Order: sequence, then structure tokens, then C-alpha cells
Amino acid sequence: MRRMRIPATTANMGPGFDCIGMAFDFYNYIDFEPVDELEYCELTSGGDAGSIDLSKNNLIYKAYAAVFEYVQKPVAGIRMHFENNVPYSRGLGSSSAALIGGVKVANEVLGNPLNDAELLDVAMQFEGHPDNIAPALLGGVVISGLDEEGKVFYRKITPPSNLHCTVIIPDYPLATKEAREVLPKELSMKDAVHNIGRMALLVDAMHTGNLEQLALAMDDKLHQPYRMPLIKGMEELIPQAKALGALNVTISGAGPTILLVSDGEKDFSSLADLLKEKGVTAKITALHPVNKGAEMIEG
Repeated sequence: MRRMRIPATTANMGPGFDCIGMAFDFYNYIDFEPVDELEYCELTSGGDAGSIDLSKNNLIYKAYAAVFEYVQKPVAGIRMHFENNVPYSRGLGSSSAALIGGVKVANEVLGNPLNDAELLDVAMQFEGHPDNIAPALLGGVVISGLDEEGKVFYRKITPPSNLHCTVIIPDYPLATKEAREVLPKELSMKDAVHNIGRMALLVDAMHTGNLEQLALAMDDKLHQPYRMPLIKGMEELIPQAKALGALNVTISGAGPTILLVSDGEKDFSSLADLLKEKGVTAKITALHPVNKGAEMIEG
């Protein structure tokens, strides 16, 4: 079998709601082989990210089949085994990893007829915004959005080598739908201007490697103040994380994972005790931004 590796991702990075994301060195894997005699698919799974649907309603398979529809060819029978390490509903792009895994596998089976922009357009059939799927496919830090015709546009930035990330992954899920329901329908001009300025500064910090700017650049007023009450202990954790060397602290995607950024590696392990006092068990993991997205690797 051939093997595909797909990275976890974080989205928003503070002010960049729905329009910026970054890939991490934390991966899901798909082992696959085309099988002519199969009517549609044979799916198995491993890893510890939870049970998944192994029917043709599986998100990976649906994305796989969508590529064949896009190129107007019959869907090839496929045998796939999933190794799922990225946890579900934690704000680390598990759904995007599934979608990009599916479209990349299909493209490989077909002989790679589609370019990155076309693969993103196929994956967008299942997503409302490309902030996670773009870095899952392309790697790095990716600024993305949709043009007037609904096509994905994007620009990729190579992450600064001195940028280090720590994720605090609570032992409970938070559905994206729930995290979106708490957001306001309208925003003040003041808050919009606040985020525009921070987003511009964030992009500059990623380009230049001037990470000290992140202390200001990752502040947000569009989503984080409304979502923070859904994440137990986060408000109390922020000042302690900064005292330990975090340049800033933000919600990863829709949460509940908390993202800490620093200039070089820092030890944040003591924050687990603070969360325990709030009744939360969490895994604290150092992750590194990676410049490669989904790719074929040796099995």
C-alpha cells in the first residue's frame, strides 16, 4: 500500500478569523491501494482519535469520490486504512485533514491531474471556509479566502524558524457549530478596525520573523472574547502562560485547544496543574510549524 501523510492545522491565529491557518508536525496517515474488483471502498482504521464511520459516508471517501466527479470519471475502487492521531472536535483541523487526505489520495490514483487550487475547490464543497484546508494541503502559514465566484485564493508564507508552538488539548470536545453559535451577528467598527490592524501585523511578523510583534498581533475581538467562556480555565491560564514565556495565547480554531506561541521552546508543563484546579485534564504538547502539507511518504 502507498502512504499519505496529512498535517494537523490551527486556524484564526487570533485576529485572522476564517482566513489564516498554519500546519503542524502532527499527522494523520492514509494507507491506500486501488482495487479494481471493489464496488466502491474497503475502509479500516487505527490510531486513538476516536471511532469513525467506515462506510461510503466517511468524509475521506466522500472527498475522494468528489475528485472523480470533478474530472468526470468513474470512481475507482479503493482500499484505505486510516491512522487517526489528530483528535476530533478539538480545533486542530481533523475534518480538514480528512478532506485533504481524500482529495490527495484521489489525485494520486488518477495520476495527479489537478493542481493545488483545483484540489482546494473540490475540498471546499464540504467546508465553508478554507482556513484549515489550505495549510493542510500546502503546509506553512496560509492566508486564504473566497473570491466573488466562490473560488479559493491563497498566499503561503514559510513559518519563521524561531516560532515554536505549544498546544493544550483538553479532554473534552467542542463542536464547531456550538462555538459559532455564541458569536455575535454584528460587530462594531472599532472592533473591526482592531482586528484589521492586528491581522496586518501578524502577517508582517510571519514574513519577517519579528516574533515580538505577536504579543500584540495575535489579539482578537471578533471571536475569542465570546468563545473563551466555553473553554474552562483559559482566562486564568493566559497571564500564567505569558509569565512562563508565551508571547501570546489564543484559541486554536473553534477550540477547545489553546495555542501558545513563543520565540524558541518554553516549558509550559506547569499549566496542567492550573487546569486541574478547574476540573480539566489536558494534554500539553510542543508542536512545530511545518512548511509541507499533505504528501506521499515511504510506508
